[in-house]
Amino acid sequence: MKSNRFIKRLDWYIIKKFLGTYVFAIALIISIAVVFDFNEKMDKFMENEAPWTAIVFDYYMNFVPYFANLFSPLFVFIAVIFFTSKLAENSEIIAMFSTGMSFKRMMRPYMISAAIIALATFLLGSYIIPKGSVTRLNFENKYYKPRKQTSARNIQLEVDSGVIAYIDNYQDYNKTGNRFSLDKFVDKKLVSHLTARRIVYDTTAVNKWAIYDYMIRELDGLKETIKKGERLDSIIDMEPSDFLIQRNQQEMMTSPQLGKYISKQKRRGFANIKDFEIEYHKRIAMSFASFILTIIGVSLSSRKTKGGMGLYLGIGLGLSFSYILFQTITSTFAVNGNVPPIIAVWIPNFLYTGIAFYLYRKAPK
Repeated sequence: MKSNRFIKRLDWYIIKKFLGTYVFAIALIISIAVVFDFNEKMDKFMENEAPWTAIVFDYYMNFVPYFANLFSPLFVFIAVIFFTSKLAENSEIIAMFSTGMSFKRMMRPYMISAAIIALATFLLGSYIIPKGSVTRLNFENKYYKPRKQTSARNIQLEVDSGVIAYIDNYQDYNKTGNRFSLDKFVDKKLVSHLTARRIVYDTTAVNKWAIYDYMIRELDGLKETIKKGERLDSIIDMEPSDFLIQRNQQEMMTSPQLGKYISKQKRRGFANIKDFEIEYHKRIAMSFASFILTIIGVSLSSRKTKGGMGLYLGIGLGLSFSYILFQTITSTFAVNGNVPPIIAVWIPNFLYTGIAFYLYRKAPK
């Protein structure tokens, strides 16, 4: 009786081999990475008296999933090439083809495995790792290298429709901005102009600011009304985190938070959000990379050769590292050039899709 199951015993065998080798590669390489990272940062940790519990649970427990997800394409390549080359070396792939199985049919369990990895990569990168990154980066900021921006100059942003705020300089240690102005426009005409010597953020409330030594000019055609005072408490739709951007702050946000933050900052005319847009689109692009690199890996290593898996492993490592490097380069184009972030992060996928298609056509049938 013919089985109609979509996933057969052979498929389960390949899926288990793929995912098992993938997890093994992650465990092996991350173990080495943790040793090197600890050796590099140990002096700073000791110098700043970092507790061992914080080093283990706050830093490395969050460092491991972050690093694993960041280099997921590398682990996919290693896993595919390593065990597929062994299958080819043991003539198991030849045996599959001798039963009438096509290369396309053999790819089914590989693509199922790639889908599992892609989904896991996306969920980890978009929802789980950002929460752990808050703890990890706060630990680094306290015990290794300060990353938090504590001051800003020439801040200008739209806090509401037609309302523009300007702060000459802001210091976070006392939550104070100097030389503040708030302009309100109606139909592109200035109707109100507030200036103040300083403005202080009230941390006990949301978006509450105390405005000191202020003057308000209300404009109604040719009529002008001036009001002065020593202090004015006001709700202004801005907070220090809107203009004090911490290094790698985008890594601390889930994808929904990133999307809202990008939309909010674009509405306000805030220009320094390229890193946030790159991070948002990269999380999706990196997930799709699992399919592309799996096709390349299987197409490369499914043919039995005299040299064994060494040659293919070398080629695979070269291609996976070049993918990661190329993604970094194109992201730099988006930050420093005029390339839209969504295009920049997808360029490597488009290029390697072409490579995957070519190798797939050349693979043994």
